Amino acid sequence: MSTRCILIIDDEETIQTVVRFGIRMAAGWKVLTASSGAIGIQTAQIEKPDAILLDVIMPDMDGITAFKALQSHPETRHIPVIFLTAKAQATEKRQFSDLGVSGVITKPFNALDLPEHIARILHW
Repeated sequence: MSTRCILIIDDEETIQTVVRFGIRMAAGWKVLTASSGAIGIQTAQIEKPDAILLDVIMPDMDGITAFKALQSHPETRHIPVIFLTAKAQATEKRQFSDLGVSGVITKPFNALDLPEHIARILHW
């Protein structure tokens, strides 16, 4: 797998740490983190990552709102977004797909399998 840059937007520091560890160990990709939707949007605009892992349930700005904001900016609308969520029901996955997200990864997940899962979703 080639070197990629992934932005994780999640309010839980533990999730950020686990994702960062798994992606770096298994793929050697660069990982950026943001603890809120607003910070994540700013980071995406500045850093232009190859993909974004976005938590759905966060305080202040949820993942759906953050995704819509990313889609509304010309400099971030092309970045593929994969939702990270504990909501695994088919109706929610369908709703997320209808929004235009690239994929959904359900929590809990195996951190060392994340790069392979991301690559499969994004056809890398």
